[in-house]
Amino acid sequence: MKILFASSEMFPYAKSGGLADVAASLPKSLAEFVDISTLIPFYGFMKKEGLVLVFSDKINLGGVSYGLKFYKKDNTTTYFVQAPLLSDTQNLYADESGDYANNNLRFGVFCKAIVVLAKKLDVDILHLNDWHTALSSLYLKEKKSKIKTVLTIHNLAYQGIYSKSSLKKLSIDKKYFNVDGVEFYDKVNFLKAGIAYSDAITTVSPTYAKEILTQEFGCGLEGFLELHKDKLYGILNGIDKTLFNPKTDESLYKKYDYSSLDKKEENKKAFLKNSSLKNPKLPLFVMVTRLVEQKGIDLVIESLKKILSKELNLFVVGEGSAEFAVKLEKFSSKYENFEFTNIYNEELSHRIYAAADFLLMPSRFEPCGLSQMISMSYGTLPIVHEIGGLKDSVKDGVDGIIFKEESKKDLLRAVKRAIKLKKNSEKFDSMRITAMKKDLSFTKSTLKYIELYKKTLG
Repeated sequence: MKILFASSEMFPYAKSGGLADVAASLPKSLAEFVDISTLIPFYGFMKKEGLVLVFSDKINLGGVSYGLKFYKKDNTTTYFVQAPLLSDTQNLYADESGDYANNNLRFGVFCKAIVVLAKKLDVDILHLNDWHTALSSLYLKEKKSKIKTVLTIHNLAYQGIYSKSSLKKLSIDKKYFNVDGVEFYDKVNFLKAGIAYSDAITTVSPTYAKEILTQEFGCGLEGFLELHKDKLYGILNGIDKTLFNPKTDESLYKKYDYSSLDKKEENKKAFLKNSSLKNPKLPLFVMVTRLVEQKGIDLVIESLKKILSKELNLFVVGEGSAEFAVKLEKFSSKYENFEFTNIYNEELSHRIYAAADFLLMPSRFEPCGLSQMISMSYGTLPIVHEIGGLKDSVKDGVDGIIFKEESKKDLLRAVKRAIKLKKNSEKFDSMRITAMKKDLSFTKSTLKYIELYKKTLG
């Protein structure tokens, strides 16, 4: 079985969020069972060191010819495609002014390029991820290709919606511009095309697969997804335990495992020494997040005065909304037990997970979430809203704390539970050990994807 896994980002080459981690980890796990290659764009900020030009090709969109160059990473099955527009930017999707105005064309080119490589490699299944790749399913349908497509929706809120004029630019026949195809309120919807024309659709957790069929979480596509629910599956993501393992993590002050939690405490002390926070005896709460409403950061800000009145330390790292950042900076300058930084890097995030006692994750909606899994692997107990993948991956009172309502009252109640738990060292350590022993890898998910691939091929 030959698979091409296409994504707009993949760690460590290009990353804006959890998609990049999944695009690196899932194919790595799948490679034990199938012949799998990956493809991502070659963006303007990338270097060609270690890349080999494999072949060149051309595509046509809207009467315009675009040259494609396909590179391959040395000793890997990872491909990169360089193309006009797609590869001209210094960021993935946006700059300080907002989303790139030509993202429809950029990722239209990418979708065409995906089809070119899929045919070149003679794959059985094309595994697409989010709206940036979704049009490939339509392009394959137009060519009456035998290649089957699986589309994974990592976040339904991002759909790739553009004006009707995109039809001509993207060489999409008008016959597909209808309620059963790409049309969405008289606009072109990339993700809707993927839902319509893919052979199977997955989301990144079983609960999210159910949630997106409702008006609350369906983002306007709940009715359309209901029509296609027979090919909709929820498969929980995992994490790469070789990357997120405190026993081998070179980023940490001290390596540790569940049998040496005293060394986790040393990580906490060392981390606090390099921060403005004091008193390592206080429970350390952290957030590693994007500063967007989806992640519940506004709920945290509204609750901060009461949270910070408790005997605890709170450290928040996140990039995103300047408005939220300003508010967090004001709290940081006023309270000794709170620190905020908007300078994110991978090494810092690993140290935060290792140092913390609790991770706050009050997401409004969360298709899967990876932070709660990473935190558990480091023995840091997640405090999560009972939603999506958080509900599927955390067990209340066993390896984390769950609160049901999206409210200040419930969030504060969960924080109080955590403080009380920290004082019960026997129970606290027991939960940390349970969390660290939990199988959070892609092993189970991989087997479910293999089963789905086989079913899709018939």
